[in-house]
Amino acid sequence: MSATAKAGQIGRSLPRLEGRAKVTGRAEYIHNLRLPGMVHGKIFRSAVAHGRIRRVDTAAAKALSGVFAVVTSDDIRKVISNPYYGPAFHDQPILAIDKVRHVGEPVAVVLAEDPHVAEEAMRLIIAEYDELPAVTDEVEAMTSTVIVHDALKPAGIFPDLKHLEGRKGTNVALDFHLRRGDVKQAFAEATHVFEHTFRTQPVMHTPLEPMVSAAEPGDGTLTIHTASQSPSFVRMEVARLLGWPENRVRVKTAFLGGGFGAKLYIKLEALVAALALLARRPVKISLAMDEQFFTITKHPSTFRIKSAVDKDGRVTARECEVWWNGGAYADVGPRVTQKSGFTAAGPYDIDNVAIDSYALYTNRPPAGALRGFGIPQLVWAYESHTDMIARALGIDPVEFRRRNILRDGRPQATGTVMKDAAIDKVLDRLVQRLGWSRPFDRGQGSVKRGRGLAVGFKASIAPTTSVAILNLYADGSCGLYCSTVDMGQGSDTAMAQIAAEVLDIPAETVRVVHPDTDVTPYDMATLGSRSTYHMGHAVKRAAEDARVKIDALKADLGVPPGSNVPLAELFRRKYGMQAGNIVGVGSFVPSYASPDHDTGLTPNATPFWMVGGTGAEVEVDTETGHVRVARLINVADLGTPINPRIVETQLSGGAIMQLGFTMQERMEFADGQLLNPNLADYKIPGMRDLPARIESEAVDAVERGGPFGAKGVGETATFGVSPAIANAIDAAVGVRLTELPLTPEAVYRALRKAGR
Repeated sequence: MSATAKAGQIGRSLPRLEGRAKVTGRAEYIHNLRLPGMVHGKIFRSAVAHGRIRRVDTAAAKALSGVFAVVTSDDIRKVISNPYYGPAFHDQPILAIDKVRHVGEPVAVVLAEDPHVAEEAMRLIIAEYDELPAVTDEVEAMTSTVIVHDALKPAGIFPDLKHLEGRKGTNVALDFHLRRGDVKQAFAEATHVFEHTFRTQPVMHTPLEPMVSAAEPGDGTLTIHTASQSPSFVRMEVARLLGWPENRVRVKTAFLGGGFGAKLYIKLEALVAALALLARRPVKISLAMDEQFFTITKHPSTFRIKSAVDKDGRVTARECEVWWNGGAYADVGPRVTQKSGFTAAGPYDIDNVAIDSYALYTNRPPAGALRGFGIPQLVWAYESHTDMIARALGIDPVEFRRRNILRDGRPQATGTVMKDAAIDKVLDRLVQRLGWSRPFDRGQGSVKRGRGLAVGFKASIAPTTSVAILNLYADGSCGLYCSTVDMGQGSDTAMAQIAAEVLDIPAETVRVVHPDTDVTPYDMATLGSRSTYHMGHAVKRAAEDARVKIDALKADLGVPPGSNVPLAELFRRKYGMQAGNIVGVGSFVPSYASPDHDTGLTPNATPFWMVGGTGAEVEVDTETGHVRVARLINVADLGTPINPRIVETQLSGGAIMQLGFTMQERMEFADGQLLNPNLADYKIPGMRDLPARIESEAVDAVERGGPFGAKGVGETATFGVSPAIANAIDAAVGVRLTELPLTPEAVYRALRKAGR
């Protein structure tokens, strides 16, 4: 396109395009937004886990000087008649109506120009409840007489959840079942049968930028400024709530200070929308760090896994039962239950599989997507189970995996044939990096050493849609319009590199326009490591469309094909001045076949597979139970890396996040109350908690269906961290932990129980 064009943008470790703006403090964040006439909202929250609202006394709050308004659900219904939202079920009220279903549920909001006044007034509100029995455990919720929702109201938004039906008298939001082969016969013929149960704890996303949204009313319109991973969904859902056409709702976002799934779908947006219409002036709500704990969490889970093994060490059958604790509102839990549930048997070639996966309502804060979409909970169980089987049979854990590994060309549990999933390569590279066959120092005295590994895989969420627009301006510069949200993962840079590769220009010259639903086209959401594959395809097609139009312009001007006439000169020749545009448009919707309702089988479960593995070396102090992770190795199959350096940081970042969930993080509850909703008591990993050595790499692989051979990576390093460390602890001191986190107390008790 120009004399300065550079090819080979794919595979460049280009520094992130927004890096300078961030380190100089000029990057745009919604938290910094100030609008003329804006009032701030502070939320009054429930203090009980389950109860009927007797009364909410707002008189003292309203009387405080500087308070603009105090709003309850009765006020919300003046502007939204049916104020319930949610991506899977329309089950969550904007403010509590009649009942509260978890501690921390929003009940009322105070508005004031001064946020400190709003907070002071919020503390003057008094609520009285008729407390009801609560259910908090996911397994108990299956049969409990405590019913969290009187009736289930499916949203019908996602094509893969359209089969959901309204039901009464149950806490089961969704139950997914998969049946392949003859499981009963395989167990009857098995040489060995192993059964174990594993649990994971409730944890927090903890983005350092908490949720924040502002709504600005206009002349029959509404603009929402929000730190959201899914601006297109926000527009659609807010328009539905208001009964408006989508063109009256505008959603704008900026950079996000982390997301990890916390900022998906509707969080504060419906609330600020209703408040702005009531107040007739802009309203902003910025959550404090502690409020995040009551807004969205990661699914606690219980996983019972049972395997049949023949005399040659081959797994011939596997039964899996997974109970997901979805909290008081479904959010995207049903999708987690289905999309992750069908991989519960693990990355192994097993002919006979039975899987039951349940999304349960409980009286806990809602749970949703958190960097892995349920997969880390599953890999924790099936890779711990795998090591336990291998050690019981006296087979090396690596050898046992190699005998059973799922390879390309073989069907996964759903019947979908595996392709471009380098599970065997990831395992082999972990073995090499760990030096598995070499002698290993087992430690001495009270400090023992061990090593372990684990591999896992994930299906990409489907079906979803992405659209991109590429605008070539009259001076030859380029703007890329897409609704993928950069929340620190470097997506702006990756998308610029994909467009630049097609256009044969430097990626640095591509300006990526941040999501604005009046400007940027539809994208389902930035989640599930889908952006590189889905939006990457859309961007590539938009750039290819632009190239076709450039060639057509050349032909119209009589310019020979292949000539290196700058684009700006082409525009001048066409229009006689610096004028005009070339607009390329691209969209991508992957193929998908819904699972059979009765068997869960499908020939096309996912557009691509993510594969990741972890190796760990640990030191265990047998006198205190303290575990030090000395070395953490992350290996992933992500196809062809668009930007190798960003990939490396994605892998190490994901592993460190999962390390916190593995070793220390847990939301502690007592009598329905959360005891540690702050970063003083809820400890995320600090520098002193990190392994001395963190190594990350991508195996040599290509995703043939991906743009330039690429696929997603953001979640991949989370898969194997927990079981790899647990397996290493077992190798070091001979104790097996089956519940997360692996705290010193848990290790110490296990050692004492084992007499060690």
